[in-house]
Amino acid sequence: MSLVLTNAQIVVADHVVHGSLRITNGVIAEVSADPQLTVDDVPGQDMGGDYLLPGLVELHTDQVESHYQPRPKRFWDPIPAVIAHDAQMAASGMTTVLDAMRIGSGPGENRISGDARTLVKAVIHAAESGLLRADHYVHLRCEVATPDVVDVFDEVGGHKRVRMVSLMDHTPGQRQYADVEAFRTYMVGKHSMTNVQFDQHVAELHVLSSKYSEDNRRRMAERANERGITMAAHDDATQAHVDESTRAGVRISEFPTTIVAARAARAAGQLVVMGAPNIVRGGSHSGNVSATELLHLGLLDILSSDYVPGSPLQAIFLLFSRGDITLPQGAALVSANPASAAGLDDRGVIAPGKRADVIRVQAYEGAPTDQHPLGSPVPIVRAVWREGRRVA
Repeated sequence: MSLVLTNAQIVVADHVVHGSLRITNGVIAEVSADPQLTVDDVPGQDMGGDYLLPGLVELHTDQVESHYQPRPKRFWDPIPAVIAHDAQMAASGMTTVLDAMRIGSGPGENRISGDARTLVKAVIHAAESGLLRADHYVHLRCEVATPDVVDVFDEVGGHKRVRMVSLMDHTPGQRQYADVEAFRTYMVGKHSMTNVQFDQHVAELHVLSSKYSEDNRRRMAERANERGITMAAHDDATQAHVDESTRAGVRISEFPTTIVAARAARAAGQLVVMGAPNIVRGGSHSGNVSATELLHLGLLDILSSDYVPGSPLQAIFLLFSRGDITLPQGAALVSANPASAAGLDDRGVIAPGKRADVIRVQAYEGAPTDQHPLGSPVPIVRAVWREGRRVA
């Protein structure tokens, strides 16, 4: 059975085709330059000149945790939480999602990490039961400076849907929070700590890091390598950090905080992932390197939504409007490259033989703002197909 989408601007690997897309049995069968293609004398669905892009492949979204814990110390039913999260991701154009869930519990934290087992199992159950619009997998964010991270991984890390592990150390004074005062602003503002409580918290974190980080990083890397799980380093800042991650077998550099680290990661054969909010906002909220700067230096491979689901599409359309990239280059950042990084080579591009994970996008011209005085395009996701089936 065929589905034909006509009169569309189809974003393929290296150019944009004004034509039609034919999908058969969940697979892309043909990209035609005929904008009014018919099959068996049946006209297709008119896309009205909107863009068709490959469905986005998301490697790092923290949003499922927010749905599970919508308020401090208040937890939602895990399956409905995952379903609500999935709806948000699909509406943002994502057809494949690696849900990034932290494991490893630290002192004084009001986070879901202590209950990560429940949420990981809920994501896997919902995905395996066909409850979700997008195709969901698990990305375990492993906080190595905690006493229980390895034990939790041993409980939940063996499932086939666990496709990625990131090694993190958020101890202040290095990596993401090299500037301790930036960390103070975050913790005092978001977690309502006093300055005295913050200083005590930082001291506790340093004790844990010195006790656990090195050994847990080694043990987690051994487990990921044994199971063939793609491994990422998180917030590398120095050549020494990259050397450490390279020895561990890391393939992805997530959110390097400096140009030095991004260059070292690229030289080591690692793919560089940055957060799309960094591009949309015009810089890092932690004062680290700009993703746009890395793009201009040729050091950016993948964009992730991180904490704003709609940001990857918004980022590539913003970059396209400024002349920084073409739309095919943008699609590679959010679809083809992350699919390849996760070992999902059956998707990520609009090409015959690939999975028919496709999104219809209308580019709405946004009004000028202080940040974007000339205005900026706002991509509107009007339809989503996963394996040829309309899901949003």
